[in-house]
Amino acid sequence: MTNQSDLILPVNQQQEHIDYQQLKAKIKAWAQEAGFQQAGISDIDLQNAGKHLQNWLDKQRHADMEYMHKHGEKRFHPESLVPGTLSVISVRLDYMQTELTPYTELTNQPNKAAISRYALGRDYHKVIRSKLKKLAAKISNEIGPFGHRVFTDSAPVMEKAIAEKAGLGWIGKHSNLINSKAGSYFFLGEIYTDLPLEADKSPGFHCGSCTQCIQDCPTDAILAPFQVDARRCISYLTIENHGAIPHEFRKAIGNRIYGCDDCQVVCPWNKFTQETQEADFAPRHHLDDIDLLDLFLWTEEQFLKNTEGSPIRRIGYESWQRNLAVGLGNAKPNNDIILALTQKLNDASPMVKEHIEWALNELTTQLI
Repeated sequence: MTNQSDLILPVNQQQEHIDYQQLKAKIKAWAQEAGFQQAGISDIDLQNAGKHLQNWLDKQRHADMEYMHKHGEKRFHPESLVPGTLSVISVRLDYMQTELTPYTELTNQPNKAAISRYALGRDYHKVIRSKLKKLAAKISNEIGPFGHRVFTDSAPVMEKAIAEKAGLGWIGKHSNLINSKAGSYFFLGEIYTDLPLEADKSPGFHCGSCTQCIQDCPTDAILAPFQVDARRCISYLTIENHGAIPHEFRKAIGNRIYGCDDCQVVCPWNKFTQETQEADFAPRHHLDDIDLLDLFLWTEEQFLKNTEGSPIRRIGYESWQRNLAVGLGNAKPNNDIILALTQKLNDASPMVKEHIEWALNELTTQLI
C-alpha cells in the first residue's frame, strides 16, 4: 500500500490565500525542529545539471550503474517525475561524529578497516525519510493537504544540483556538496511540492584554485574538476560494483573496505565539520575502529545480523568478503591472517576465491 505522504495530492483551494513568504520561513524553522541542520528552496530548472549528467554518461564514466540512464529526462525535469511539482524543499543533515578515531589514522594502519564515516551507524535513508515525513505533516497541518513526495538518495533525483540551487552549498571539484559552515559530511533529502515557493540563492563557488581532492584521490578517479570516473572510484568499486575489483586498483584501495572518504578528508572546508546531533549515526559493532581480520571472520549469518539497519548490508556478504580480502592482501602479514584466508578458500564463491588467492600471493611475497 502506498503511503499518502509519498503521493501528489489535489491542491487545497485554501492555498490561494497562503502567504508563501511566511510559509517558507516556517518550513525552514520546522525543518530544524525535525532535526535537520538547514533547509532551502530550489526551483525546478535543472537544465545545466542535466547537460553535465548527459556528458558524464556519454563518456561512460558511470561504469555499470545503468540506473543512471533510466527515466531519461525525469532526472532534470522534476515536474515530469512528479507531476505538478513547482518547487523543491531541500534539507541537510550532518552525520559526522568528530570524536571518532580519525579516518586518516585508520588508513595509515593497514590491518585496520577503513569504512566511510557515513556508513558506521543506522541507514541514513530511514532516518531522513522519517524526518521528511514529519516536516511534510507540519506543512499539511498548517495549510491543509498539498501535493508532495519525499526523497532521500532515491529515485532519479539530482539532489546535489537541487541542494546547490536551494542555497545549501556548492558542488566542489570532487562532485560533493560543500557548505561554508559545515564542510561536506552531511546527507541530503528533498520534498517535491506543488507549492509556488520562492527559490533561495546559490552561495556561489568557493573552491578557488584548490585541487587537493584531485591530487589526493588514491586511484586518480577525479580526472578534472567535477569529472569523477566511477570506474576508478573506490566508493564505486567497493559498493556499487558487484564483480571483481580490477587488479590495477587493489593496492591503491589499501584497507578501504566500504567507500572512501579521502577527497573529503583533505578538503580545507571540512575544518568546519559539525558534530552530528543524530544518535542513530553512532557506530555499531566497533566499525569505527576495528581490525580487518575480525570482520573477515564474520559468517554470513553474523554479517546479516550485524549490518541489520545499516547501509553496508545492501552490498551483500559476497562483496563484503571480496573487499575484505583485498584489504587483508594489503595488510601486514601474520599467521592469523594467512590462516583465515586459507580456511575461507574452499567455501568461497569463485569471485571471492580469486581475491583471496590474490591476497595470499601478496602476503607471501612480503614474507619472502
